[in-house]
Amino acid sequence: MRGGNEVAIFVTRRSRSEVLVVHRSPAQGGYWHTVAGAVEPGELPADAALRELHEETGLSAETLAPGGAEFTYPLAGEPAGRRTLYEDGLLEVHVDCFLVDAPDDWEPMLDWEHDGYRWLPAAEAPGALFWADTADALRRLLDGTP
Repeated sequence: MRGGNEVAIFVTRRSRSEVLVVHRSPAQGGYWHTVAGAVEPGELPADAALRELHEETGLSAETLAPGGAEFTYPLAGEPAGRRTLYEDGLLEVHVDCFLVDAPDDWEPMLDWEHDGYRWLPAAEAPGALFWADTADALRRLLDGTP
Protein backbone atom coordinates (compact mmCIF):
# COMPACT_ATOMS: atom_id res chain seq x y z
CA MET A 1 0.00 0.00 0.00
CA ARG A 2 1.17 3.46 -0.85
CA GLY A 3 1.24 6.16 1.77
CA GLY A 4 0.62 9.85 1.33
CA ASN A 5 4.08 10.92 0.13
CA GLU A 6 5.47 10.82 -3.39
CA VAL A 7 8.29 12.38 -5.39
CA ALA A 8 8.50 13.88 -8.87
CA ILE A 9 11.90 14.11 -10.54
CA PHE A 10 12.44 16.44 -13.49
CA VAL A 11 15.43 15.42 -15.59
CA THR A 12 17.14 18.09 -17.67
CA ARG A 13 20.18 18.20 -19.92
CA ARG A 14 22.11 20.65 -22.07
CA SER A 15 22.21 23.44 -19.50
CA ARG A 16 18.56 22.83 -18.60
CA SER A 17 17.43 23.67 -22.12
CA GLU A 18 15.82 20.22 -22.52
CA VAL A 19 13.48 18.35 -20.17
CA LEU A 20 12.71 14.63 -20.23
CA VAL A 21 9.05 13.64 -20.39
CA VAL A 22 8.13 9.97 -20.15
CA HIS A 23 5.01 8.25 -21.41
CA ARG A 24 3.32 6.02 -18.85
CA SER A 25 2.48 2.58 -20.25
CA PRO A 26 -1.23 1.79 -20.77
CA ALA A 27 -1.25 -0.20 -17.52
CA GLN A 28 0.00 2.96 -15.76
CA GLY A 29 -2.54 5.33 -17.30
CA GLY A 30 -1.07 6.07 -20.74
CA TYR A 31 -0.16 9.75 -20.32
CA TRP A 32 2.92 12.01 -20.47
CA HIS A 33 4.49 12.58 -17.09
CA THR A 34 7.82 12.95 -15.34
CA VAL A 35 9.77 10.38 -13.38
CA ALA A 36 7.80 9.84 -10.19
CA GLY A 37 7.05 7.39 -7.43
CA ALA A 38 6.17 6.68 -3.85
CA VAL A 39 8.28 7.40 -0.80
CA GLU A 40 8.70 4.10 1.02
CA PRO A 41 8.27 3.85 4.83
CA GLY A 42 11.35 5.24 6.59
CA GLU A 43 12.73 6.74 3.38
CA LEU A 44 13.54 10.43 2.95
CA PRO A 45 12.03 12.10 -0.13
CA ALA A 46 15.47 12.86 -1.63
CA ASP A 47 16.48 9.20 -1.24
CA ALA A 48 13.20 8.10 -2.82
CA ALA A 49 13.85 10.47 -5.73
CA LEU A 50 17.32 9.02 -6.36
CA ARG A 51 15.93 5.47 -6.17
CA GLU A 52 13.00 6.18 -8.51
CA LEU A 53 15.28 7.98 -10.97
CA HIS A 54 17.53 4.93 -11.22
CA GLU A 55 14.68 2.40 -11.32
CA GLU A 56 12.70 4.20 -14.01
CA THR A 57 15.48 5.56 -16.25
CA GLY A 58 18.76 3.88 -15.31
CA LEU A 59 20.31 7.23 -14.39
CA SER A 60 22.41 7.14 -11.25
CA ALA A 61 22.86 10.51 -9.61
CA GLU A 62 24.61 11.28 -6.36
CA THR A 63 22.74 14.47 -5.66
CA LEU A 64 19.68 16.36 -6.79
CA ALA A 65 19.33 20.09 -7.25
CA PRO A 66 17.53 21.59 -4.26
CA GLY A 67 13.86 21.21 -5.04
CA GLY A 68 11.63 23.38 -2.95
CA ALA A 69 8.68 22.91 -5.29
CA GLU A 70 5.96 20.76 -3.83
CA PHE A 71 2.24 20.25 -4.13
CA THR A 72 -0.62 18.17 -2.79
CA TYR A 73 -3.26 16.48 -4.88
CA PRO A 74 -6.57 14.88 -3.88
CA LEU A 75 -6.88 11.13 -4.36
CA ALA A 76 -10.47 11.66 -5.49
CA GLY A 77 -9.04 12.76 -8.87
CA GLU A 78 -7.36 9.40 -9.43
CA PRO A 79 -9.11 6.56 -11.27
CA ALA A 80 -10.89 4.15 -8.90
CA GLY A 81 -8.48 1.30 -9.66
CA ARG A 82 -5.50 3.47 -8.84
CA ARG A 83 -6.99 4.69 -5.56
CA THR A 84 -6.95 1.09 -4.29
CA LEU A 85 -3.14 1.23 -4.28
CA TYR A 86 -3.20 3.74 -1.42
CA GLU A 87 -3.82 3.31 2.30
CA ASP A 88 -7.46 3.23 3.33
CA GLY A 89 -8.81 6.62 4.38
CA LEU A 90 -6.06 8.59 2.63
CA LEU A 91 -7.55 11.71 1.04
CA GLU A 92 -4.54 13.44 -0.49
CA VAL A 93 -0.94 12.89 -1.50
CA HIS A 94 1.97 15.25 -0.88
CA VAL A 95 4.58 15.43 -3.68
CA ASP A 96 8.15 16.71 -3.20
CA CYS A 97 9.75 17.76 -6.49
CA PHE A 98 13.40 17.55 -7.52
CA LEU A 99 15.52 18.61 -10.47
CA VAL A 100 18.46 16.58 -11.78
CA ASP A 101 20.89 17.46 -14.55
CA ALA A 102 21.77 14.53 -16.81
CA PRO A 103 24.83 14.38 -19.07
CA ASP A 104 24.22 16.11 -22.40
CA ASP A 105 24.36 12.86 -24.41
CA TRP A 106 22.49 10.65 -21.92
CA GLU A 107 19.39 8.70 -22.99
CA PRO A 108 17.11 6.86 -20.54
CA MET A 109 16.66 3.10 -20.30
CA LEU A 110 12.98 2.94 -19.37
CA ASP A 111 11.46 0.38 -17.03
CA TRP A 112 8.09 -1.35 -17.45
CA GLU A 113 6.19 1.71 -16.22
CA HIS A 114 6.94 3.63 -19.42
CA ASP A 115 6.67 2.92 -23.13
CA GLY A 116 8.28 6.05 -24.55
CA TYR A 117 10.08 9.30 -23.86
CA ARG A 118 10.88 12.65 -25.45
CA TRP A 119 13.33 15.45 -24.79
CA LEU A 120 11.45 18.71 -25.09
CA PRO A 121 12.62 22.32 -25.02
CA ALA A 122 12.25 23.57 -21.45
CA ALA A 123 9.61 26.10 -22.46
CA GLU A 124 7.44 23.36 -24.03
CA ALA A 125 7.84 20.57 -21.48
CA PRO A 126 5.25 21.78 -18.94
CA GLY A 127 2.60 21.88 -21.66
CA ALA A 128 3.19 18.20 -22.48
CA LEU A 129 2.57 16.99 -18.92
CA PHE A 130 -0.85 15.51 -18.16
CA TRP A 131 -1.26 16.79 -14.60
CA ALA A 132 -1.48 20.58 -14.12
CA ASP A 133 0.15 20.48 -10.66
CA THR A 134 3.16 18.64 -12.09
CA ALA A 135 3.46 21.11 -14.95
CA ASP A 136 3.28 24.05 -12.54
CA ALA A 137 5.98 22.51 -10.33
CA LEU A 138 8.27 22.12 -13.36
CA ARG A 139 7.72 25.75 -14.34
CA ARG A 140 8.57 26.90 -10.82
CA LEU A 141 11.74 24.77 -10.65
CA LEU A 142 12.96 25.99 -14.02
CA ASP A 143 12.22 29.60 -13.04
CA GLY A 144 13.86 29.15 -9.63
CA THR A 145 10.65 30.10 -7.80
CA PRO A 146 9.60 27.11 -5.67
